[in-house]
Amino acid sequence: MIELGALVEDFELKDQNDQSFKLSNFRGKKVLLSFHPLAWTSVCEKQMLSLEANQDTFEALNTVAVGVSVDSVPCKKAWAEHIGIKRTRLLSDFWPHGHVAELLKVFRHFNGFSERANIIVDEEGKVIFAKVYPIKELPDINEIIEFLKGR
Repeated sequence: MIELGALVEDFELKDQNDQSFKLSNFRGKKVLLSFHPLAWTSVCEKQMLSLEANQDTFEALNTVAVGVSVDSVPCKKAWAEHIGIKRTRLLSDFWPHGHVAELLKVFRHFNGFSERANIIVDEEGKVIFAKVYPIKELPDINEIIEFLKGR
């Protein structure tokens, strides 16, 4: 996994609405990159819904919270509509396959998808929080919120 304090190389991904998300466009804000293995799975659904339910909290903490997986843009769009995601951007790390997950060292080569992980990048683009969770475990969103409150 990428080390704390490391500067994250700039990247650009499309979200579920085919809109570009470029990391460097969010300098001055913290960015929570919430990696989930695959859309259409129950733990991933709960993980993304926890981001959606806390969007106001993230905004108050000067943080942009996004989901990231290797699923395609059309898959992300259908899934977001199915589970009721309206405000959270779900980023497609589809092609080159898992490039951003690889960049942040959370890509599982033997599975072809990312770890379940939360990585927070600070206002200057440096990693200030990085944690991998067991694949079947829902990350505790309150742990992330409490960390951000202390920053």
